[in-house]
Amino acid sequence: MSNNHRSDRLIIFSRYPIPGRTKTRLIPELGKAGAADLQRRLTETTFRTAQEIALCHGMHVEVRFDGGSQRKMRQWLGPDAIFSIQPQGSLGDKMLLAFEEAFQQGCARVVLIGSDIPELTRDHLEKTFDALNAHDLVLGPSNDGGYWLVGMKSPIDIFEGVDWGTNAVLDQTIKTAKGMGLKTFLLDLLTDIDTFDDLKKWNILEADPKPYISVIIPALNEEANIEKAIFSARNEDAEVIVVDGGSSDKTVEKAISAGVRVESSDSGRAVQQNLGAASARGKALLFLHADTTLPKDYVDHVFEALMDPKTVAGAFRFKTDWDRPIMKVAEFLTNFRSKHLKLPYGDQGLFVRKSVFEENGGFPPVIVAEDLFLIRQLSRKGQIRIVSAEAVTSARRWQKLGVFRTTLINQLIAAGCYAGISPGLLAALYQGHRNALLISKGQE
Repeated sequence: MSNNHRSDRLIIFSRYPIPGRTKTRLIPELGKAGAADLQRRLTETTFRTAQEIALCHGMHVEVRFDGGSQRKMRQWLGPDAIFSIQPQGSLGDKMLLAFEEAFQQGCARVVLIGSDIPELTRDHLEKTFDALNAHDLVLGPSNDGGYWLVGMKSPIDIFEGVDWGTNAVLDQTIKTAKGMGLKTFLLDLLTDIDTFDDLKKWNILEADPKPYISVIIPALNEEANIEKAIFSARNEDAEVIVVDGGSSDKTVEKAISAGVRVESSDSGRAVQQNLGAASARGKALLFLHADTTLPKDYVDHVFEALMDPKTVAGAFRFKTDWDRPIMKVAEFLTNFRSKHLKLPYGDQGLFVRKSVFEENGGFPPVIVAEDLFLIRQLSRKGQIRIVSAEAVTSARRWQKLGVFRTTLINQLIAAGCYAGISPGLLAALYQGHRNALLISKGQE
């Protein structure tokens, strides 16, 4: 690949992954979030390959995207690229404009590629730029009758009259190029991943549909709440696992009748949640208390939060089902602490990348504040994100012990965890305060 006195440019056409709007033909098999996650992985693979050749040859990489924003794209793929929003129009119109603008900016050779060609290698791109030294046009044919790459050394409108989305795209483009007297070079035939059959037939990526997220609900005598929690977690992109700690009521029966998997465990929230995580199949884990419900679009919020590679875990905003002014104060304090100290409670629906959770060793084996200790550990690995949606938890503890006193206990435990006080001492402090409050209210 020879150098040129003018810069070259490699343009990637892609979409910002949004569940339900990306790789829609794969949604029936992969689910909305699963299809969007495939788009994410394909784009990242293509982008890394493009960066390799760009770094070696001093060229620019431009990502022309649909959906999202420039801020989200930079957050996702990093700052070392040009990000441009695709305009309205046909695919041909969009590609022609991309070439024209690149050449107007002084580029010598411009190559445009799609983002869903996992077979793409650096050698393919090296061959493309070399071929442009002796050819007017380079095309990379795909198995669906289109092409995964087009390269030029001057702006040429070869896109007029093409029936986009059909298997005649490549043939029509070649015919147009011949009619214009262009010298054309064809690359290897590669696979354009559009359908589930593509995944299975070409065996390029794992084609076994799995849930994007696993919701793990630890429970102990929660017959009054378990069904509501389960129903809030139902989603085509999720599996729900209830881990029972030895309930003596109808918790297990109600969970089974709700159609979810139920695991048996020793009691203890950390133990139960770790057991559920061990058998979970999702790429992300969400730990949901049995007396808490998730927002309707919770999967979208988790997916968007984890689109930032720096984010390792997160939670929802805190809200209770008790509409009282004093409870609103407690909610405000909890959300303030969560946002600024990045210490959300477990009843805010903690979520984490499964790979990160496993690397961390799961929840620490403590009898109190296992959620806070986990978050403190994870914060050393990356960012903790608090999303805008609210998880609604039962206010029964506040109603039983009093809003002020319960909030005080929670804040003391959070402060102790933040200050690095040992789990054993925090457990003793928690139990001592709780017993004192129960005695003062005549409940012990």
